[in-house]
Amino acid sequence: MITASDDRAKAILQWLTNDLNLDITQFEPASSDASFRRYFRVQHQQQHYIVMDAPPDKEDTAPFIKVAQLFAQAQVNVPDIIQHNNQQGFLLLEDFGSSCLLDQLNDTTVEALYKDALNSLFTLQNNVDIQNCDLPHYTPELLQTELLLFSDWFLKQQCKLTLTHAQQTIINDSYDFLINSAIQQAQVCVHRDYHSRNLMHLSANNPGIIDFQDAVIGPVSYDAVSLLRDCYISWSDAQIESCLLPYFQQLKQAKLVACDFDQFKRDFDLMGIQRHLKAIGIFSRLNIRDGKPAYLRDIPRTLNYVINISKHYPELNEFHAFLVQNVLPASKRTL
Repeated sequence: MITASDDRAKAILQWLTNDLNLDITQFEPASSDASFRRYFRVQHQQQHYIVMDAPPDKEDTAPFIKVAQLFAQAQVNVPDIIQHNNQQGFLLLEDFGSSCLLDQLNDTTVEALYKDALNSLFTLQNNVDIQNCDLPHYTPELLQTELLLFSDWFLKQQCKLTLTHAQQTIINDSYDFLINSAIQQAQVCVHRDYHSRNLMHLSANNPGIIDFQDAVIGPVSYDAVSLLRDCYISWSDAQIESCLLPYFQQLKQAKLVACDFDQFKRDFDLMGIQRHLKAIGIFSRLNIRDGKPAYLRDIPRTLNYVINISKHYPELNEFHAFLVQNVLPASKRTL
């Protein structure tokens, strides 16, 4: 007898068995993510599927369905949506298995796996028509809102820092600099969370891409830096550059970028700082607001990226010094 642990899980089972007439012989948690969504792995007639549970008062399934269709048309591998119940917030999806890129990455596999991931990313960027895809834009306001997550949740709440007027000015100027860098880049379709936990490792048509519902039109380097300077695993600068150069050459050949590699690398670095500041803020919020402290362990690696990259850019000298002198000691006390 298959049983469910809570009311929404019971409602999922009822939907699968009563409405869809499936014979469910397995029902178990597959994963949860940093949102209010949960995932269950179910079995019907020896076939596995994933059920997404997205409570309608907290999550909207419509963007997921829309972006899944857009990405499938762009010929990248996203899970088929077999059935959906938007009213209750349930989706029955193709199962890509439980092995993500992070599970498979090591010094031997890194080159081949990142090549697959960057090829998929290039396919997405090359095949989505940003004029007609009806995705929201990564506006300066959205970039600023994301950067403020670092100020509000990490500096103020996680680290308990009280900023001086001079420090606040340094932060504001640095945020403006990062936003201006992002908006002058070539614009493409952006997955927005393209990293090793959202890319499933498959034997064919690798990788399987998940968690794409927040896609936007935005800076060309955004997804590449999410992947290569991943919050969950780090690589040497030499390894990153050896992956980045062939990807840049693909973009250049397809006329998706017009700049040279030095400019692209600068854009990539600065975009990474914006993303990593946002991620640190989100990890802090997950701990403080949502009671998910496990993400705190990823902050030191992510903060390390920001410190290491910011020292190469004179425009961020003061911000770099603030991070080293004030933020790093405070983070060590509170993490």
